[in-house]
Amino acid sequence: MRVLFVASESVPFVKTGGLADVAHALPKTLVSLGVDVRVMMPKHAKIKSTHQEELKIVTETTIHLGWRTKYLGVQKMEMGGVTYYFIDNEDYFGDAIYRGGDAENEQYLFFCKAVCEALILIDFKPDILHLNDWHTAMIPFLIKTQYAGLYNGHVDKQPRTLFTIHNIEFQGKMAFALMKDFLSVTDYYYSPEYIEADGCANMMKAALVFADRISTVSPSYADELTSAWYGQGLEGILTARRHEISGILNGIDFEIFDPATDNRIAANFSASNITNKRACKKALRDEFLLAISLTTPIISMVSRLTDQKGIALVQHVLEEVLHEDVAFVLLGSGDAEYESFFNYIAARYPEKTGIFIGYNEDLAHRVYAGSDFLLMPSQFEPCGLSQMIAQRYGTLPIVRETGGLIDTVVPYNVYTGEGTGFAFSTFNAHDMLEAVKKALLVYREKPVLRRLKRNAMLADNGFVRSAEQYRALYTTMM
Repeated sequence: MRVLFVASESVPFVKTGGLADVAHALPKTLVSLGVDVRVMMPKHAKIKSTHQEELKIVTETTIHLGWRTKYLGVQKMEMGGVTYYFIDNEDYFGDAIYRGGDAENEQYLFFCKAVCEALILIDFKPDILHLNDWHTAMIPFLIKTQYAGLYNGHVDKQPRTLFTIHNIEFQGKMAFALMKDFLSVTDYYYSPEYIEADGCANMMKAALVFADRISTVSPSYADELTSAWYGQGLEGILTARRHEISGILNGIDFEIFDPATDNRIAANFSASNITNKRACKKALRDEFLLAISLTTPIISMVSRLTDQKGIALVQHVLEEVLHEDVAFVLLGSGDAEYESFFNYIAARYPEKTGIFIGYNEDLAHRVYAGSDFLLMPSQFEPCGLSQMIAQRYGTLPIVRETGGLIDTVVPYNVYTGEGTGFAFSTFNAHDMLEAVKKALLVYREKPVLRRLKRNAMLADNGFVRSAEQYRALYTTMM
């Protein structure tokens, strides 16, 4: 079984979000299970500066984007037992990973075309193309239309396509004229039956129509996507193909996120000996100059500051939370309104808040290790990785019951003692506040708290389970 995993980013080369973690950990785990998986992604500027000497040129040619002739290079390297192919073009990937607007649409129209051309040129002929999010979404369409007979003209030997939705909010919408100009898509396909949605050409719609199978990143999100609230205008095609959609929960890389070996945190600890987590809390307190006792609980957030992440709820009640004996630490960036709010909070409550606007991977590890609770009040959450990482570090998530948060956080049950965190169901600030207060009450019950932390650290959130399910899905597609 040969699989080409195609994505716009991957750890350790570039990362802007959780997709990069998945694009690294899932192929690596699949390889360990005996699947020949290789990864293809753009050669972003950072890769040139950090890995140029390790890259080998596979091929160089030119391709046509409408009336344009563009350079296409394919380079490769091996890391951790996985072969990576990089699509090289300075015009499109010489600066920003995502340029925004039509400039970004052009980047990834080129990428989709380049992947199809690369399949003709490289010596790896995958049985399955595993494609991820809208940046790869025109590939199933191209494989079924312009590149039919890709493998030496044999239509029956075409690679099968699996398209994974990581976040349906971002769909690759554009004027049809742009798509027609760059990919020579004929007018025939610009209809609601194929790639048109809400008066736009829609790359993700194209994938949902033309991919052989569809997956998404949690079982609950797979169900949610068929509703108008979550489907973002694509619920019709998703409902029609529901029997061909698999909800496979993502995981985290247990080698990268392991408090017993993590050299980014102040002290190592494990589920069997959690004592040193206190040293991590002290280090986090001191780093942010929090004037609190080590008996004061720390609630943290590691998040993009967007509406999706429920930041509006936090805006409404955070000051009320801060009236309790509690400290708050945030690591994240996003909408200017929310960044301004947290800067205001930092100025108003300097002794019990630590705010870092931006992102720093080392700091993220320290926040996960040093906090008592992680707040994730998401409006929707396809899978979520932060709650899994937090649990791995004995930090109890406080989440809204949606998407992957439902599937990974077991709410504390006062009667059975079961649980790996806390949850609330309605997207409402005061329901969130009640969940926070419940968590703070449990914090004072030390035997219960220790049990919940141990439960969380032992949760099966690794990628082996996910990889086994994907391997089974690939098998059904062969």
